[in-house]
Amino acid sequence: MAIVLIAPTKDNLEYWKKGLEEEAIKQGLNVPVLIGPETEKDEEVKMAVVWKHQPEMLYRFPKLQLISSMGAGVDHILKDKKMPADWQVVRIVDNQLSGSMSNYLLAAVLNYHKRLPGYIEKQAKKEWAYTDEPERPVKVGILGLGELGSDIAKKLVALGFPVFSYSSSPKKMEGVKSYAGEKELPLFLQQVNVLICLLPLTEQTRGFLNLSLFEKCTPGTYLINVARGEHLEETDLVIAIEKGWISGAMLDVFKKEPLPGEHPFWEHPSIFITPHIASVTHPDAAIPQIVENYKRLMNGEALMNEIDRKKGY
Repeated sequence: MAIVLIAPTKDNLEYWKKGLEEEAIKQGLNVPVLIGPETEKDEEVKMAVVWKHQPEMLYRFPKLQLISSMGAGVDHILKDKKMPADWQVVRIVDNQLSGSMSNYLLAAVLNYHKRLPGYIEKQAKKEWAYTDEPERPVKVGILGLGELGSDIAKKLVALGFPVFSYSSSPKKMEGVKSYAGEKELPLFLQQVNVLICLLPLTEQTRGFLNLSLFEKCTPGTYLINVARGEHLEETDLVIAIEKGWISGAMLDVFKKEPLPGEHPFWEHPSIFITPHIASVTHPDAAIPQIVENYKRLMNGEALMNEIDRKKGY
């Protein structure tokens, strides 16, 4: 039996292949790792490790049972609505990824809190922009209190910021006021002036950041999106900034990546963009989990970090 790697946007698949084969030997397995989708051993593939693949690439493997994402996200897998019901899906949980994401989000919140973009503009004009109020009051709202959301919430609480969360079901976390369900969303939005999106991408959350939501926000709320580009209706954000519902945004993810050169976000004075670098799963953290899940699959054991395909996370 074999594992196949399919990741059209990645250029380091030989590193992944070598790492997976070496880790398999460490765990007492002899597992060929193929780089696909076109292989000469389609009949042997039991597990696919994928990132940003086309769904039809997997249908050539008749004995496929398990699909592993190369990172924390699985929306690129679950978008295939024709996927056989017996295919299992797992993701990677990486503590280093959580730390990287939290560092990005801390930088984003503190950047807004300390008014740093304004000082950069003033420096370019050689203006000495002294003020008696160098800090904005910040109340942070986190959309999605999963693994990544919980990590940044804990760190923001430790820094003394008021922190609120919104999720599909009630959560309990020390120092965090939790809201849940559609009825509580407007109340949550009125408590915060910095909004962080860490939602999983599902049919229910696609387009969640839209004009209707922005209208319910505290006027001047600052948006930070590090989840998925499909959460945001991009034209609605520009309109919401014009109306004053949103004061600005820091965005790391977009509907189309790389962001097209003609996209209005490039030159918008209130939108700061980064090229999907908030957190990147390192192969050395992912590889042992992938091999462990392959071993569990072969032994008929419960998988690590398995996705509930109906929920989408």
